[in-house]
Amino acid sequence: MKRWYGKGLILLVLVTSCDLIRMKDKPEDVEGQEPIARVYDQYLYAGDLEGIASSEMTPEDSATRAQNFIDSWIRKQLLIHEASENIQFNEADIERKILDYRYSLMGYEYQTYYINENLNTEVSEDEIKAYYDENVDNFLLKQNIIRCKYVKLPVTAPRPERVSSWLKSTKTEDFEELNSYCLSFANAYQLDDSVWMEFDEVIKNSPMAEIPNKVQFLRNNRYFETGDDQFRYFLKIEEYKISDNVSPLEFVKDDIRNIILNKRKVTLAEQLEEKVYNEASENEQFEIFK
Repeated sequence: MKRWYGKGLILLVLVTSCDLIRMKDKPEDVEGQEPIARVYDQYLYAGDLEGIASSEMTPEDSATRAQNFIDSWIRKQLLIHEASENIQFNEADIERKILDYRYSLMGYEYQTYYINENLNTEVSEDEIKAYYDENVDNFLLKQNIIRCKYVKLPVTAPRPERVSSWLKSTKTEDFEELNSYCLSFANAYQLDDSVWMEFDEVIKNSPMAEIPNKVQFLRNNRYFETGDDQFRYFLKIEEYKISDNVSPLEFVKDDIRNIILNKRKVTLAEQLEEKVYNEASENEQFEIFK
């Protein structure tokens, strides 16, 4: 297949405004423009590529975006042509579906606007706790989780034995020493043991990831050290929960907040539909002819 486009032309036609694809039956339909692609009797012009790349993109990225767009256009036109050759379409039905989609899209856009304008995004701790208590069976863990302190230390770091001592200590001054040491020498660390984390996420890229029975490991270890050629790993487990048990509230708090917000969005959407319908009914703005 002959191609009409090259990188220079692709870059030339990129601007920041957005437009719909216009398909023309003949090149002369667009005055002063040469076609950049053709599929049977449908033509694509430079102006049809307006808005597909932003001014912040590099020339290379812009050219790639344009070429991908043109290739996609060609594939879609070929499929449309193939469909028209093999299926007898009901043009009226197609038009109805297009109109239905248009109206649905317009309604969705207004619904989204209405929700964004009216949604109360404040979710109290009491609301979260109440939802958790009422639906606790829905919050079973899908993985093992832990509250812990964790340090990944290069083998070249000085006096690593102090890390072990600080991790096991409950003194505030020792925690401050550990935090300062980690800032200076650690490759990775987690010292906030009030946060629940997935156990597999904590130990990935360490020798502990190869532990064959992680449940048994959690039950038998509160402190663990290991190493490889490059790093030493220190793990102090404060608490753990095994998969298939009820999740702690703190671990699912963000999920519950999102659930509550989504329920509010659904309610607002339903209220909007009823509001529009009832107002139109009261003002006799629609009627059904029998």
